[in-house]
Amino acid sequence: MSATPTGPSVPADRLGGGPEVSVPPGPDRIVPSWTDPVAVQASEAVGGPWGRHAVTGRARFWTPLRVCLLFTVVVLGLAWAKQAPCAAGNWTGSKQYTHFCYTDAVALFFTHGIDDGQVPYLDSAVEYPVLTGGLMQLAAVVARGWDGLATGLSTVPVESFYVVTCLLLSALALLVTRGVLGLAGRRPWDAAMVALSPLLLVHAFTNWDLLAVALTTLGMWAWARRHPVPAGVLIGLGIAAKLYPVIVLGVLFVLCLRAGRLRAWLSTIVAAGLAWLAVNLPVALAAPENWARFFTFSDVRPANPESVWAIALDLTGDRILDGPLAEGQTPSVLNATVAVLLLLSAAVVAWLALAAPLRPRLPQLAFLLVAAFLLLNKVWSPQFSLWLLPLAVLARPRWRSLLLWQATEVLVWMMTMLYYLGADSNGVGVEWFYLAVVVRDVAVLVLMALVVREVWSPDRDLVRRSWPGTDDPAGGVLDGAPDRWVLPRPVGRAQPARASRSRATSSA
Repeated sequence: MSATPTGPSVPADRLGGGPEVSVPPGPDRIVPSWTDPVAVQASEAVGGPWGRHAVTGRARFWTPLRVCLLFTVVVLGLAWAKQAPCAAGNWTGSKQYTHFCYTDAVALFFTHGIDDGQVPYLDSAVEYPVLTGGLMQLAAVVARGWDGLATGLSTVPVESFYVVTCLLLSALALLVTRGVLGLAGRRPWDAAMVALSPLLLVHAFTNWDLLAVALTTLGMWAWARRHPVPAGVLIGLGIAAKLYPVIVLGVLFVLCLRAGRLRAWLSTIVAAGLAWLAVNLPVALAAPENWARFFTFSDVRPANPESVWAIALDLTGDRILDGPLAEGQTPSVLNATVAVLLLLSAAVVAWLALAAPLRPRLPQLAFLLVAAFLLLNKVWSPQFSLWLLPLAVLARPRWRSLLLWQATEVLVWMMTMLYYLGADSNGVGVEWFYLAVVVRDVAVLVLMALVVREVWSPDRDLVRRSWPGTDDPAGGVLDGAPDRWVLPRPVGRAQPARASRSRATSSA
């Protein structure tokens, strides 16, 4: 490892990092119908690509932000229509599977005693981190208030709870779109890839994952705006909703190590720890056993059907790892195997961060590590894929590959519902379900490989190619910073002098 500064991790023509260059004529942002083959084809429905002399970036009302937010509202409306058959909790005839509208919000309304006014953690054990339980309680309080005001109307408590939950999740989805647009730099229309996402359509209301996704995205946006303390607070709250945002803190560590900006990272990690503690400590003191339910449940939980481990165990007849387990028995060998593999994947990503020719962008490494976590973990609930959505868009903003990956996620959801319905009830057998899972895993692996290729060959990175001098729009203090610590690169691997300035249409 070298402690000698090696120069900026940005092209030499970046302002402040090399000779001054003139910006080529054209709009001050990337126009998708000029640069993405899918957007070019889609634009034919409205008259073709944006004209060369058209005004861009000066709309008085229909700015990219408002258009992307409108796209999000439309997709959320379609998601609500898809979920409507399940909203009232009348799931006779396995309606939740035949209509592909299963949602944990309705199922857990009864399981956790929300229908009886029980408070998560204080009155009932909830298998989610504290802030997710807090969102459940907020929806319950608002729903009961509405039911109390609507005394002259016929209301169904579970439906009121579900409607409020969907409204809260919709607001969080809008925040995700806003955060991605803020992180995209001169590529604001990349946020449309989130707004029009098939994954959002399918899983917006499946569970409460959008809470952690929104907090993490906003935390990354705060980091990009060079506000490390607010970034830490938001990411810490995200960890209090789902555990996965801690991965972003790990990625920031290795990037700050390479850039010699550990002071900013320390501010972020301290703020994240304090925010997490502020949310968790009161509940842990008031109901320690119920607060710990998330950790104990995660420990004893077996491999869920959508994971590679469930497929391996089923194909081998439980003859590997722990072997047959009794109800509630901890899969110790599986837990240890997953832990070792996750540590190895983290080490590989850290090596990539420190040895790449140019310092990787934050979303690239975050996507790789979160994807590795999902692939190797013993639990990959279908809605967990929402964690990847903003990271994938920011890491590799290409419509074709993102839509192909999300098509496999939709396939997994459909096969999951039909598998739970049962082959004897016009569903599908386990072999078709496993096939869908394998196809999804392969799609994620391909997307990871493409991101790794662009990290190792920065000239292929569409974000860096989009505008002269672009380094990392989400990098914050890392954006344009010189390297301080790097690992030796393989012999014969030349470092590129600068990222390509080409804005030509890419076919990938």
